[in-house]
Amino acid sequence: MPDRSPHLLFSALATACAVVVGLPATLLFATLATLFGWIPPRGNVMLWCGRTWSKLLLAVSFTRLETSFEQPLSKDQSYIYLANHQSYFDILALLAEVPSQVRFAAKASLFRIPIFGWALSVGGFIPIDRSDRSRARHAFAAAASRLQGGASVLFFPEGTRSYDGSFGKFERGGFLLALRSGLPIVPVGISGARGVLPRGSLRVRPGTIRIHFGSVVDPAQFGIRRRQELVDEVRERISVLAGMPLVD
Repeated sequence: MPDRSPHLLFSALATACAVVVGLPATLLFATLATLFGWIPPRGNVMLWCGRTWSKLLLAVSFTRLETSFEQPLSKDQSYIYLANHQSYFDILALLAEVPSQVRFAAKASLFRIPIFGWALSVGGFIPIDRSDRSRARHAFAAAASRLQGGASVLFFPEGTRSYDGSFGKFERGGFLLALRSGLPIVPVGISGARGVLPRGSLRVRPGTIRIHFGSVVDPAQFGIRRRQELVDEVRERISVLAGMPLVD
């Protein structure tokens, strides 16, 4: 039977480093973003803080990133990114690697965390409360406002992290926003993040996270009447990019 102790020790070291470095780093960068995130254009300072924070946490947890693109993405173009979601490390990886100015849609509960939540608000990130339809409409309007300001928006259409690695049902918010704005959708497939930190675990397992940015999808080719076809098409593309077959 192989000796797993070196792997366990490496995992324990990565977890300890993530906690010891991550907590003060989160406080530092969230404070900076809160204090200076209002500087126009709104959100750019927050995104710089978020990218730096993410890269630091990935480094101290001994987690590598591998990124690929099916086609070049312009830093000056607004996109609607839609990605699968299996781990908190998905967020770190995407913050570090999304090529354009981007604002994330995130759970509303995160915005209630002192300092960290303030930074999200100042940075123009978008709170999502799926239990309240009226707040969902406000979130939709906020996302549209970010797009009008020239930023891209990123959604996790599954809404929450997967427990077992399978794909969940896709919410339609990001798709409706794409159809109404006419902006292209970028499917994003992430693999490896669940192996680094699965849902329900606090132990970091050093590894490699792979991010595959797919070719853009033009929502105008579908239209409102064919929106379910658009959802199915993008979901299929994300599954291929993530290397995870769909099982419905």
